[in-house]
Amino acid sequence: MKKLSILMLLVSLPLMSLAQEPDCKAWSLDKAKEWLKSNNIVDSQNLSESKMRITLLATEQKSKNLYTQVHHFIFYDNQNKAYNVITKSNASKTECFDDVDSYFISKRQIEWLR
Repeated sequence: MKKLSILMLLVSLPLMSLAQEPDCKAWSLDKAKEWLKSNNIVDSQNLSESKMRITLLATEQKSKNLYTQVHHFIFYDNQNKAYNVITKSNASKTECFDDVDSYFISKRQIEWLR
C-alpha cells in the first residue's frame, strides 16, 4: 500500500507543477489583435473568433515566479485570409505583464474546396 501511495504521488507531481504556470493566452491574444490593427494588417473587428486557433508553444520558468510564454495564433478574417502571429511575453503566477512581443509570420488566402 505504501508503494502505491508513493507511486501516485510521483505521478501527480508533474500535473501539480503544470497547474501553477500562468495562463496569459487571453492577454497575448488581445495584444496580438492590437498589434495587427496598429500595423494596418487587419482590423480585429474583421476577424472571425470562431475560426481562430491558439497554441501554447512554450513556457519557460525564468525564476521562482517569472515565466516566459510563447503562443501561436492563427486568425481568420471574413474573406478567409489567415494571419499567423507568434507572441512572446513574460508572466508571473498572478499577473500577465504589459510587454508582449508580436511577430507576424504569414498571411494567406484560404480557398475552400467545393
